[in-house]
Amino acid sequence: MGARRKARICALQMLFQYDIARPAAADLCKLYWNELGDEVGSESKEFSNQLALGAIEHLDEIDEMIKRRAENWRISRMAVVDRNILRLAIHEFLKEQDTPKTVVINEALEIARRFSTFEATQFINGILDAIKRDIESSPAASSAASSQTA
Repeated sequence: MGARRKARICALQMLFQYDIARPAAADLCKLYWNELGDEVGSESKEFSNQLALGAIEHLDEIDEMIKRRAENWRISRMAVVDRNILRLAIHEFLKEQDTPKTVVINEALEIARRFSTFEATQFINGILDAIKRDIESSPAASSAASSQTA
């Protein structure tokens, strides 16, 4: 397993812990890494922390995006793992511009296959694909793309 996938899995576990126990965001990483030990390299730890804390910081914005695309689904009724996979991937869509969005979706699906159900992978894929299209069709995305080609 690659270092970035391992980092995403660690970030998912931190988000899961946050979703269930609501520790202070500042303490979340410390609590998590104290339990896990030194199984992960420092670069992966940094990426994990960045993903988890970033998703928590933008939770309201991310949840609103999920609500718009999860027709007939309340976020509170989604499986904890599934909603946090979505949150993690959407945060990466919005804030981690180095990774192509299709790679983010593929990583989310691989993680869902490992930690959730087959049906969840279809659900997650549908929501993330719709949100990816929303982001790519937004005026901000269009102006960013045109400035990169200029």
